[in-house]
Amino acid sequence: MPYREALAVQTSLFEHGTGQHLLLLEHPHVFTYGRTTDLTTNLKCEPAAVGAELIAAKRGGDITYHGPGQLVGYPILNVDNSLGATGHVCGVEGLIIDVLVELGVPNASRLDGYAGVWLDAGTARERKICAIGVRLKKGRTMHGFALNVTTDLTYMRDHIVPCGISDKPVTSLAEEGVDVSLADVVDVVARLAADRWAADADAESGAEGRGVVERQDVAWKHAADGRDLAAFSRGEGPGDQVKLVSARATGRLEAAGVDVAAGLSIETRKPDWLRPKVNLGPEVLELKKTIRSLDLITVCEDAGCPNLSDCWSDGTATFMVLGERCTRACGFCLVDTRKPMLPADDEPARVAEAIDRMALDHAVLTMVARDDLADGGMAHVAACVEAIRLRRPSANIETLISDAKGDEASLELLFASRPDVMNHNVETVARLQRAVRPSASYARSLSVLARAKKAGLITKTGFMAGLGETDDEIVGLLADIANLGVDIVTIGQYLRPTSNHLPIARYADPAEFDRWKQIGESFGIGHVQASPLTRSSYHAKQASDAVAVPVAVPVSISL
Repeated sequence: MPYREALAVQTSLFEHGTGQHLLLLEHPHVFTYGRTTDLTTNLKCEPAAVGAELIAAKRGGDITYHGPGQLVGYPILNVDNSLGATGHVCGVEGLIIDVLVELGVPNASRLDGYAGVWLDAGTARERKICAIGVRLKKGRTMHGFALNVTTDLTYMRDHIVPCGISDKPVTSLAEEGVDVSLADVVDVVARLAADRWAADADAESGAEGRGVVERQDVAWKHAADGRDLAAFSRGEGPGDQVKLVSARATGRLEAAGVDVAAGLSIETRKPDWLRPKVNLGPEVLELKKTIRSLDLITVCEDAGCPNLSDCWSDGTATFMVLGERCTRACGFCLVDTRKPMLPADDEPARVAEAIDRMALDHAVLTMVARDDLADGGMAHVAACVEAIRLRRPSANIETLISDAKGDEASLELLFASRPDVMNHNVETVARLQRAVRPSASYARSLSVLARAKKAGLITKTGFMAGLGETDDEIVGLLADIANLGVDIVTIGQYLRPTSNHLPIARYADPAEFDRWKQIGESFGIGHVQASPLTRSSYHAKQASDAVAVPVAVPVSISL
């Protein structure tokens, strides 16, 4: 996960959440530096020349490096403020020392006067294996540790003065002769951190023993040649329409632990609660006429939404801008994936005219993913927002956007247009992300929502049930969303568009959706719209109206 995206997520958890979290990540090459860093002395290279970013961080400590083969951990915790940052640093050091001892490194300890974890401290061979830098504010922490596992130490030895310490070397587990994978190290860190911090959190209520722990992992391995990505995500440009091959789609699900054979066939009869009542009354026909006359696209039609007649008869429609061809190939989506056309310059005006003619009070704009455009299409969506504001100032505007490949500048183009609701869907739980939408990621989606929250926007997300997730994973996803400060969540049943799309694992009962709604709102999410037929913009106006006042987020513990 790129450092900037991780920073957005942990900052949102730090500022909006009250739960205990530990993010365990691996970053692309990046140098980060604290407030007191002397870059003229301690940065010895041009970062771009060695394939690295240079980013300022609001933390203690000097310049440090993160990169492949290094496990970076961000504990976002509630601690006793009377201990101060020093006490928290000691706690993090203690965790890493315990981890190293279990991994067969008995000579790990602290070094007086220096943060971090050292080997053979106090001897002529002392060397640093783990850097630590934290921030503590009002009893809440962020930032954390960087443990060198199989790290390329050239970046620390030749390109920076790590942590501003010029006379003491750095090392890694691999250099110390410890043959261990990053996944193995994560397992040890996760278990010992849970023993330490979940128990501490539980102790506040007087309970004994280990507290409640919830862990979710994303995909550990990606195909080296990128064959599990869409062509645009591989950098190959446009191609023929993607036909999802069942073996490829189901293979990703099986790799994520889903028993595909136990799922439902496409011929399985839907239960009554998944049979929408279609009523093509005069209001629906009039909307169709307006949309056709302006040559516009609605996701209601292109994505086969089951609520089309329900929403359209209520005078609501979701417009899909930037064309009808998507540059990605998500395993659940019916949208066309052939080579996209250039964005139409007059589309913002046509969308605004339609919304004005339909007299909409709450307009929803969604988009296809446009990885072929430098900004992911964000400037075009922003232009649509501005055109609607000029044509119908009284309308609330909701935007349902792609992730713009996580590019902060692109997202800011949209945020600057100040949509009334900023929607970006996580779609499924962490474990199934690579199988369900291989060109996106759970972490990136969380970062988009976190950045929108930081921009002061009402945030919204949605996901599907029935892809092979567990109930615990859905509850954990709701906890993550709540602690980011997300205001609105939609939950619906996945319905398989064709036999070339991902199979349905099961149909969730309506009572389960009622329960997830109760859980999500008890976590502090302002409004949860949950039912088998719920889709992203279903009852969008009611959801927006329901979150006029922000809701506090309660404590949850996740790992």
